[in-house]
Amino acid sequence: MAEIKFEVTKHIGVLSEGSKGWQKELNLISWNDREPKYDIRDWSPERAKMGKGVTLSGAEITELKRLLGEIE
Repeated sequence: MAEIKFEVTKHIGVLSEGSKGWQKELNLISWNDREPKYDIRDWSPERAKMGKGVTLSGAEITELKRLLGEIE
């Protein structure tokens, strides 16, 4: 399996932290030298390991923001 290359180009914030120190973060990440996308996933301390996550384009994050604004 090919190695996945990533670079966190902008750390936006931590959404939560688990009891073992893993943090659910929102970041802007460049995957395999491509244009950065918004990414929500769990990271172990010092980003040594990552969990499954979701990656969103700029248009998708804008739509998510709009939808979240409709929640009461």
